[in-house]
Amino acid sequence: MQDSTRRVVLTDEDKERYHRHMMIAGWGENGQERVKAARVFVAGAGGLGSPTSMYLAVAGVGELAICDCDSPELSNLNRQILHNDSRIGVNKAESAKMTLSTLNPAIEVEAISERIVEENVDELVGAADIIVDCMDNFPTRYVLNECALRKGIPLVHASVWGLEGRLTFIHSPETACLRCVFPSPPPQEVFPVLGATPGVIGCLEAIEALKYLTGVGETMKGTLLVWDGADMEFTSYPVRKDPKCPVCGEEAE
Repeated sequence: MQDSTRRVVLTDEDKERYHRHMMIAGWGENGQERVKAARVFVAGAGGLGSPTSMYLAVAGVGELAICDCDSPELSNLNRQILHNDSRIGVNKAESAKMTLSTLNPAIEVEAISERIVEENVDELVGAADIIVDCMDNFPTRYVLNECALRKGIPLVHASVWGLEGRLTFIHSPETACLRCVFPSPPPQEVFPVLGATPGVIGCLEAIEALKYLTGVGETMKGTLLVWDGADMEFTSYPVRKDPKCPVCGEEAE
């Protein structure tokens, strides 16, 4: 559960909009206040970033920062539902802000159109309570992983391929970091993906972030969840810290 110093009060409109949330055991008004007080950094406004940010927005996350330096292309539109044909060529973060602000005008959406690199990641993430990894490449994911470790905040990681998706909740040093789970990156290439696959996994990312913010339920820490959409199966694998990990291990700088 995050411990935000930002104090908020639910309005009558909030109580009506989020009434079904507050019916969930353990959520209540206090849980919704924590969501409203939260700042979430979503890295990527593509296939995973679309459903993730949309459900975080309609859940009432008070400050939603979405970062992407690219622009939508026609081949993106089978899965990147933040965007449409009229947004081709527009920065994805700006396009995302248009969509998210329409979905929930009561929240603050920050569009960040910069590329995430080692030199700027700490500043871009800023005072976020949690990072949600919706990227499509591991070099940037590793940069986010190290930022989360430095700031002491969680990182929700997910990836997709075809009809398969993976998900885990990282909060190092309590859990393994991303380098422990994936010591080396897979080759970068154009990969197949059905649009509904990031829809499934992106929704799960949003749930993980909201569980952490409210303290409701148990996150996927210490577990890698693999969804096989072809056979509609979920499989969980334990993940453990690597004492020799160059990022969080005993000899890490």
